[in-house]
Amino acid sequence: MRVGLVPGVCEGHAQCYVVDADLFPLDDDGFSALEEDREVPPGEEQEAELGVAACPVRALRVLP
Repeated sequence: MRVGLVPGVCEGHAQCYVVDADLFPLDDDGFSALEEDREVPPGEEQEAELGVAACPVRALRVLP
């Protein structure tokens, strides 16, 4: 499983970061710092899905 950022959509709400700060890092301005699709570590799939679902503007996506 991988997670990715839809370019240009993040508004800096940081709800993903609240769910899992390691999986969903932020840049210095509070926006998602995912630069490319990121592999979800084994055992963290549920946190990844919760972090993606927490985004109010759907800036994140779950990939197979």
